[in-house]
Formats: sequence, C-alpha cells, structure tokens
Amino acid sequence: MKLPFSGWSLIRLYTILVYLFMFLPIVVVIVLSFNPQQFASFPMQGFSLKWYVQLAQNEAILRAFKNSLVLGTLTALIASAIAVPAAMAFVRYSFRGKNTLNTLLLAPIMIPEVVLGVALLLFIRWLQQPKSFALLLAGHVILTLPYVLLIVQARMVSIKRVYEEAALSLGASPFQTFREVTLPLLMPAVLAGMLFSFTISFDDITATLFWATAEHQTVPVRIFGMLRHSISPEINALGTVMIVFTIMTPLLAGYCIRRFSKN
Repeated sequence: MKLPFSGWSLIRLYTILVYLFMFLPIVVVIVLSFNPQQFASFPMQGFSLKWYVQLAQNEAILRAFKNSLVLGTLTALIASAIAVPAAMAFVRYSFRGKNTLNTLLLAPIMIPEVVLGVALLLFIRWLQQPKSFALLLAGHVILTLPYVLLIVQARMVSIKRVYEEAALSLGASPFQTFREVTLPLLMPAVLAGMLFSFTISFDDITATLFWATAEHQTVPVRIFGMLRHSISPEINALGTVMIVFTIMTPLLAGYCIRRFSKN
C-alpha cells in the first residue's frame, strides 16, 4: 500500500510548521503595532501609527534606546580592541600558559548567562562597589569577547605569515607591518566580530537584568519592566522597531564588509 505522503513530504511539512511556530508570533507583534485600538482584536478596526508616535514621545524608552546604542557601540569597540592583539598572540606566538589563557577568555561562551550575571554582581558587591554603567559595560565585554575572539582567530589562521615577513624584509617596522598588512587582512573579521558583539549586547536581557541600574536601563530591560506592570500597545511598536533594527544592522554591516573586502 502506497502512503499518500512520502518521508520527504512529511519533513517539509514539519519544517514549515516549525517556521510558522517560530515566526508567526513576530508577525502578530508587527501587525498589532498598527492596531488603533487599545486591546488586540482581529480583524483590526483600521490602521494607525499612534503607538509609534507615543513611543517617540516616551522619554524613558528613548533614554533606554540611547543607552543600548552607546553600550553596544562601546562593547563592540572594547571587545575588538582586546580580541585583535589576543588573536595575534595566540596564533602567531608560543608562550607558557597560552592554552590556559585562551580557554579563560573563551570560557564565558560556555557559562550560562544567569550564572555569569550573578557571579559578576557578587564580585562587585565583594569589592563594595555599587552597580554602575562601568559594571554594565564590563559585563557585556566579558559576555561578547569570546565571539569576537573566535571570529578574529579563525581569520588570523588563514592569513599566511609570508605577507608579514615580506613587509618586514623590506624594512617595515612591526607596527607598520601590522597597520599596512595584517590589519587590512583582518578587517572583515574585525567588522564581523564587532557586529556580533553589538547585536548580542543590544539584545541581551538575561545577564543585563543583574547589572542594569534604574538610570542605565537598556531597551530589553525596559520592555521586561513594561510587561511586568501592564501590556501596553507601545510594546508592540517598540518590539517592531527592535526587530527592524536587529535585521537591518547585520544586512548593512554585511554590505559594508563586502565592499571593504573588494577594496
């Protein structure tokens, strides 16, 4: 007896259902952000941008968005500044304790964010220091550094040593060799690592809940706080803005990386 559905058909159907389960709630949030009514209802009674207008007038949300942008940018810059020399040291040189140090720098990627958040918070309390933006920045650098380091290391391994040796043999100093030869070859990986770092920092909430203060709240923390008190339609508008921003950032960065690689 021949079955009406083959094995591959069932796999395709299952895959479609999984994607619907994953992305349908996102579509619902985007659609409801244009609902003129206070409470969600289908079909919607019109189309309105008033929740986006209220969102643009909400100083607390704008402050949180600014904090997220500043925090993500500083995190990406600091993590990249640490990852580039660290990757060069791990790939190009041999020294005592190299594997141990490399493992320590990559360890946060294997530790649950809740544990990492509590550990850093307890360490700051042990030092008798209050929570601050510096603590939040340090936590995000620790959280994102392994991703940047792995990307830059993978690129560093593929760069042949002969390019640097040729520059040195022609009279260039080690710093000139790094600036004119190594760094341009590493730049696509550095930009990709910075993108990963910024995106993770911008979207993180699990560990950020332990580090954020009332003055330095990020957008995900602000959304979480709004959901605890009431479900406002502004959350749908803010979620839509976050979705668009999170999607457009990698696309724009990928375009810039491709243009930079061609040059």
